[in-house]
Amino acid sequence: MILPHKGDYIDIHTHEGSPGPGLFILENLMAHEGKTPGKEAGLIYSVGIHPWHLDESNYHKLVDFTRQTAVNRWVYAIGEAGFDKLKGASPELQRKAFGEQVNISEELEKPLIIHCVRAWEELLSVHKKLKPKMPWLVHGFRGKRELALQLISRNMYLSFWFDFIMRPESSELVRSLPLERIFLESDGAGVDIRDLYKKVAADLELEQAALKDQIMRNFKQFFNIRES
Repeated sequence: MILPHKGDYIDIHTHEGSPGPGLFILENLMAHEGKTPGKEAGLIYSVGIHPWHLDESNYHKLVDFTRQTAVNRWVYAIGEAGFDKLKGASPELQRKAFGEQVNISEELEKPLIIHCVRAWEELLSVHKKLKPKMPWLVHGFRGKRELALQLISRNMYLSFWFDFIMRPESSELVRSLPLERIFLESDGAGVDIRDLYKKVAADLELEQAALKDQIMRNFKQFFNIRES
């Protein structure tokens, strides 16, 4: 396995990222792009079907690609998969593709990365219906505390939208949530993950080293990595 080292900054969701000294990243491969993973220090992958890039003509191709690529040893998670009411495929096709990715996640025992825009009732309803054993991570979260706690109560983790987490108004939310359920991400936007850690550590009145240790523990829990 490729694992972060103690003291690494973990970027739990990015696109075309570059690992470096002290930086460990999970890069999302979107099925419509056809990119495949390779072994590189400090870099692991997720693979999945983004609802923006899904339609009736490519559905089977994208499902097949995701299923074939997901067995790669450097793919640690499935997704980003999910629901978007503002953009992308029809709701019916989004549900169908999402269900396929949940199946892959469960069969391979790899957690699921979620994209969700204005479809929280749908997401919660599907989770309640399918009762997945694998944990789900909602990436880019910027919602209210009540919603955050609903998601967490259903065995989900949250990774905050990079722009939202840097705003002063995010501080109260972060302080109100269980730390064992949070991650930070750059989402491929060119932001420095170190700045996000600095802001959140200040919000929580923690040293950055303590926040890094907590997110490392979250990483091991999310991916079911046993301490040796």
